This record gives sequence, C-alpha cells and structure tokens, in this order.
Amino acid sequence: MDARADTAAAPPTPRGPHPEHPRAAGPDAPHTPLRPMWCCRADGQPWPCAAARLLLRAEFDRNLTGLTIYLAGLMYEAMRDLYHLNPHDGPEPTTLFDRFVGWARRGRNAG
Repeated sequence: MDARADTAAAPPTPRGPHPEHPRAAGPDAPHTPLRPMWCCRADGQPWPCAAARLLLRAEFDRNLTGLTIYLAGLMYEAMRDLYHLNPHDGPEPTTLFDRFVGWARRGRNAG
C-alpha cells in the first residue's frame, strides 16, 4: 500500500448554493444576482435588491430557516467573489451579513 494515499490532500471545498432564487415570474428579467459583482440582473442594485427580497420572502413563505440558510450560503459565495475582485478594499463582513442575512431576520415575527 502506498503511504502517500493516507496523506492525500482533502478534496477542495465545494461551492455554495447556486443563486437560482427568486425564480423568474413573467417576461421580465429575474431579480437574481449577476456574478461576480453581486448586483441584480433586473435593476442593477446590490443583490438582494428590494424586489428580490420581496420575492424571496414570498417563495420561502413560512420557512425562515430555509431562507436564512440559503442566504448564508450565498453570502459566503459573495464574499469569495467580491474579495477576489477587490482584495484590498472589499466590503466589511458586517455589511455583507446585513445585506444578505440580516434583512431576512428582521420582522420574522410579522405575519
């Protein structure tokens, strides 16, 4: 048995979830992120834009846990992309958390 087989490098970390939500509705461009800049394909705003947040809330109706997990995975992907694009002046982690996850947690008891 080859001794190197036991010390082989671990496989690379898999990428996070694919940004497929919110799903397109109607003929308009979907409010999904344009990577690697993470701006909205439909309106150019930082993703998730206001429309994407409304659509995500509706799509993940009564599943705040699922929405939060999905958004946390996308936040990880955005960090990777945005820091790769601009390693010396990337966004602050707290700013990204508020942008991707924090908004979903606010008002969680409403409705």
